[in-house]
Amino acid sequence: MKIAMVGSGYVGLVSGACFADFGHDVVCIDKDQSKIDRLHAGIMPIYEPGLDALVENNVKAGRLSFTTDLAEGIKDASAIFIAVGTPSRRGDGHADLSFVYAVAREVGESLSNDAVIVTKSTVPVGTGDEVERILKESGTKHRVAVVSNPEFLREGAAIGDFKRPDRIVIGAEDDFGREVMQEVYRPLFLNESPILFVSRRSAEITKYAANAFLATKITFINEIADLCEKVGGNVQDVARGIGLDNRIGSKFLHAGPGYGGSCFPKDTLALLKTAEDYDSPLRIVEAVAKVNDSRKRAMGRKVIEALGGLDAARGKRVAMLGLTFKPNTDDMRDSPSIAIAQALADSGVSVIAYDPEGMELAKPLMPEVQMVDNSYEAIEGADAVVIVTEWDAFRALDLERVKQLAKAPVLVDLRNIYKPDFAEAAGFTYYSIGRA
Repeated sequence: MKIAMVGSGYVGLVSGACFADFGHDVVCIDKDQSKIDRLHAGIMPIYEPGLDALVENNVKAGRLSFTTDLAEGIKDASAIFIAVGTPSRRGDGHADLSFVYAVAREVGESLSNDAVIVTKSTVPVGTGDEVERILKESGTKHRVAVVSNPEFLREGAAIGDFKRPDRIVIGAEDDFGREVMQEVYRPLFLNESPILFVSRRSAEITKYAANAFLATKITFINEIADLCEKVGGNVQDVARGIGLDNRIGSKFLHAGPGYGGSCFPKDTLALLKTAEDYDSPLRIVEAVAKVNDSRKRAMGRKVIEALGGLDAARGKRVAMLGLTFKPNTDDMRDSPSIAIAQALADSGVSVIAYDPEGMELAKPLMPEVQMVDNSYEAIEGADAVVIVTEWDAFRALDLERVKQLAKAPVLVDLRNIYKPDFAEAAGFTYYSIGRA
């Protein structure tokens, strides 16, 4: 089957490469000529473990190609996926659907055969209805079905998530759409991956509901961590204790500096705006978004307290290890490190940072932060070392060397990757999250 993937960003490129690896003929389309040129040269526009090899193998096999020509790219495609960005709209926080609608309009004007149009982008409920209206207005004479197929990929583990999914949600309104999507995902039918066919609107809501629920779990355990610090508990023990309950589950119960990334902040806000439009308030999600926003800045204050308080912190230097919102990605969108660094800078603290993959994207977002080439260069002369992102490279630091290089043996571990007794035995004053 031929598949066209319109949009070659994170979702489009990973999905297109994986579909090609299943044996489909895939064309990834993007208006950004420089991105397409880089892909032709084997240079990935994003960092995702294993993606470069997956793309290279399928290009060599002739199953994956790239173009800026939408009309040529969608020619003879049975399924045309829309995988363009839906950022928060400036001013009101709604999802900006202008890219989705522009693609739908161009597809309708260029379509040369019957096809299923699939929204892979994260879109609010009702978007599929509007895409269908645009396609009809375009005057196409071909049979089309509009389907919602939300993605559930975790950055840093996207290829595995695509090939071994917890579930595949397909929102289709007719047999044509369902039949084509069954053929698209036939390789996963053979793997017995759960495939759930629902209405289009149900599929659109499912994506937002899933992200809002996961954001709620993260925010919940972060508030429990604050309580543990006050009363002398250990949030990791608490998380294990509740996570072993099958009704709750252990995932997304890791206390930290708050959630970030391309999905949770944007999607919770878009869901709240949709709920507001339909006069159906989501008060729990409102609280989650508010608490998470305030937590990031609070982590900056936590570092300042470790430096001895506001007056003592002024003029001091902090080594920040990790900038991306999570490990194994270069994604800086809404990363907690941005708010933490700003809080420190506002208090007169200088920040020297290192991240294995995120520094190029971080530089314009954090102009007050000095970037260096490795962890130990950042640590040299620091009054405190702060772990913001739990990259594997930070899990086994040579603490003796750290102590020799740092001006003061203060370690603020915002991801709880070290055990308190281990850090203290190495001679550090150690601060973590949710552990007395």
